Amino acid sequence: MPGLYKDEGVVLRTIKLGEADRIVTLYTRRNGKVRAVAKGVRKTKSRFGARLEPFTHVSLLIYRGRSLDTITQADILTSFDTVRADYDSLMRAAVLAEAVDKVTEEREGSVAVYGLLLSGLAALGEGKGASVVPAFLVKLLSLAGFHPSLRVCAGCGRAAALQGFSARLGGAVCEGCWREDKGAVRLDPARIALLSGLLADDFGVDAPPEAVGELTGVLRRYAEYHLERPLRSLHLLAAAG
Repeated sequence: MPGLYKDEGVVLRTIKLGEADRIVTLYTRRNGKVRAVAKGVRKTKSRFGARLEPFTHVSLLIYRGRSLDTITQADILTSFDTVRADYDSLMRAAVLAEAVDKVTEEREGSVAVYGLLLSGLAALGEGKGASVVPAFLVKLLSLAGFHPSLRVCAGCGRAAALQGFSARLGGAVCEGCWREDKGAVRLDPARIALLSGLLADDFGVDAPPEAVGELTGVLRRYAEYHLERPLRSLHLLAAAG
């Protein structure tokens, strides 16, 4: 039903609308993913100023509409300026935002996903490094119902030595299942153990750059297989790396 409501959220992305407005996609604490119009935001004297930049954490007053909501008030809770000021952090934040946008449905709230997004952005702001991306992806996919098998073979269920990763089967696989699945990739047991650690631990796990790159690629294929859509920011991150 139409009407005003209060919430807080993180700006995932914005697109231009007309001459002065923008459509802002947010992930909010109570209402999940919301698309709302910010009227006049592109004008020099806009009352919103820089409050609705991507990755900004804001408190909101929103009018619920039939197709699009309208933002009537926005105040910054956390600016995450340090994330936008550093190119590598900016690229990684774009991955976090796009992943949440692609994984979630509109109006389906999840306090766990909301908290994860804030924690991931905070970790980037604190300079915790490249491992934030694969850690965030594996945690988000797990919350979204795509929890990867990392301790037993996703193909046969045996507690055998794990030697690869299969997006189709849903996680790490043994030698036999890896050979049978042409889409599976070889993944060293140490990499699988690291991925398990990234899922279980807080952000900021130290990892070699080559391991981070390999796991990020594996998780990109895993996410795209199950979501059936590309994660463009991950491709850009890989190209930049």
